Amino acid sequence: MRIVLYSHDSVGLGHVRRNLALAHALSNQLPGLTGRPVTGILITGTPHAPAFAAPAGWDWVLLPGIGKSPDGYRPRNLTLPMAELVALRARLLHGVLSGFRPDLMIVDRHATGVHRELESALRHARAAGPVRVVLGLREVLDSPGTAFTEWARCGGPRVVQDLFDAIWVYGDPAVHDPVASGEIPFALRKLIRYTGYLAAGRPSVSGTNCMPGPYFMTTVGGGSDGYALARITSAAPVPAGLRHLVVAGPQMPAGQLSELQRHAGPGVTVVSAVDDIVFHIRHAAAVIAMGGYNTVCEIMSTNVPALIVPRNQSRAEQRIRALALAKAGYLDQHDIETLTPQFLSGWLSARLGTTVDRRRAVLDGLIRVPQLAAQLLQPVFQADDVDAAAASKDGAARVAV
Repeated sequence: MRIVLYSHDSVGLGHVRRNLALAHALSNQLPGLTGRPVTGILITGTPHAPAFAAPAGWDWVLLPGIGKSPDGYRPRNLTLPMAELVALRARLLHGVLSGFRPDLMIVDRHATGVHRELESALRHARAAGPVRVVLGLREVLDSPGTAFTEWARCGGPRVVQDLFDAIWVYGDPAVHDPVASGEIPFALRKLIRYTGYLAAGRPSVSGTNCMPGPYFMTTVGGGSDGYALARITSAAPVPAGLRHLVVAGPQMPAGQLSELQRHAGPGVTVVSAVDDIVFHIRHAAAVIAMGGYNTVCEIMSTNVPALIVPRNQSRAEQRIRALALAKAGYLDQHDIETLTPQFLSGWLSARLGTTVDRRRAVLDGLIRVPQLAAQLLQPVFQADDVDAAAASKDGAARVAV
């Protein structure tokens, strides 16, 4: 069984981390559900991706990078016009899909990629043979107005209906329903399956802790826009008997990381990354974090008290997510504009030694996704089995003659 997971990856590590969690789940569970081993390709645009451990039988394809500017997407490294970079990425995507011939492809977040770079490759793959194509969406996209603009850029609902067999929304509609909010067009509702959060079963690989004793922690995801939060939290007084671990993220600029480490107070340890973020969250006394999808899922898989301080620029996604989860009682949230070390000290005093019951939330998306994949692929495999049986029968008849 051949699987391709695509993410465009302009800023941050959220897309690739979500696809990695899916790759591990599919590799672990699909063979038992279908009787077929799994091999796959992770397509990404971030050079940090290959540092993460892919499942056995999987490999990476790294596209030339794109970044963001006030005027939109731009080449990250290559000195090319954006149109040429998009054309280059489109040819690479076409080559991967036509050469690998996947049975299943899951596209993360952007249905046709950057500037529709993926559309031609998807159309060719669907015309060339049986392949099931899924659009995977986090449970919060953005403000409805921004989401509407992005759907128009990918070609609108008609293009999505032409190219995709299903839309998997990685969330719990009881917490936030992106159709009801207007983030997903109503015309696409028949394609949607809610998987639950990709939370329970996140791989914890090392089982080792970088802290010598009890601690609370701050994590800011990839770190490219996490300096403001890390600077405030690292100035908060550390309660007696604890240490404070600040994980700044591999994408935080070196100058900002050095400044955090230089000004870290007593009991504060600032690192760029840890080997196993899931393990560290699970064993923390409390967590302060931004509101990215993967970080929230990792927190939701534990009973650790958490304060979410969402990003307040670029997108409304993190703020919408934090408000919805706080309303459901699964975590606390606070705006960074009014966040102070003194507020954090009070929050820690109230939350340390407590736990949070998050069992009402649907957290088993990493179990549900392989089940949905097996159901979606069943007609393809049945056709393959019929063809194989016919070929075997024809071969036997030729030998008999």
